[in-house]
Amino acid sequence: MQFRFKTVAMAALVCVFAIVAGAQEKTAPEKTKVKGMIKARTGEMLVVQTEEGDKTVLLAENTRTKDDRGIFGVRKEDVGPTVLIPGLKLQVEGTVNEKGQILAKTITVDGDDVETSQMIAAGLHPTAEQVATNVDTLQAQQQGIAANKQSTTANKERIDAIDNNIKQTSAHIERFSKLDDYDVKRQATVKFRSGSKDIPDADKKQLQQLADAAKQSNGYLIEVVGYADATGNPAMNTKLSEERARNVVAYLTQICGVPVRRIVAPGAMGEYGPTATNETVAGRSENRRVEVKILQNKGMVASQ
Repeated sequence: MQFRFKTVAMAALVCVFAIVAGAQEKTAPEKTKVKGMIKARTGEMLVVQTEEGDKTVLLAENTRTKDDRGIFGVRKEDVGPTVLIPGLKLQVEGTVNEKGQILAKTITVDGDDVETSQMIAAGLHPTAEQVATNVDTLQAQQQGIAANKQSTTANKERIDAIDNNIKQTSAHIERFSKLDDYDVKRQATVKFRSGSKDIPDADKKQLQQLADAAKQSNGYLIEVVGYADATGNPAMNTKLSEERARNVVAYLTQICGVPVRRIVAPGAMGEYGPTATNETVAGRSENRRVEVKILQNKGMVASQ
């Protein structure tokens, strides 16, 4: 009798484990992998354009954003979610929730594409206009070469190179024109001393106020772009403007409590984009700055 009781009890326990295991198996989240281009972004939500249509991707605290570099992507580098701006190509790995949204575990981007997107995002309209001008110049060069009756191998190679350059720059204009879909809700300007990358105490208060205002907005993003005056060489000024922008990002995230995934593409514009002349002390003072903007996507915010 005792043996039969143990046998029955053991069988019941096995059934319970089987039922639990079956339930877990049924409710296990579906894994997925998609490739595409960021079409829009609002805070922690991305709309990714893929061959199968638009996919909604959600970012989380543990979402890893990385760049596969080197031959066959052997060396990997974490880049953070700040690079995730409209127009960027990427691959997303994660799970699908009950709403059909993808909870991103790993996002992989291309380093060269990141650099291009950051440059264009930082310059926005001025950079797009410059690229458009370059396209016109390249097309004029192409027509001039084609008109040359002496068809040489060198000329043919040059024409092919210009054709390729035209295609690439035109594609960049089309990809990043979506940045016009964002409204600037609020902005602040941080001024710096000559050669300095330290945030003045007087400007820390306005950064806190901007961060507090952002947190009260739906689906916000914060754009940070650094600038320098024309003192010194261009390479040094570009590096200095980058360090200023990164210090502002660090202050917003570490002191003001802004999640890093809410900040997009810290830009380094160097001497480009002055707001005043570099010929005077007062003008140079105006140009040593970091511009911080709260952005909201027009379409996605309107649909909330």
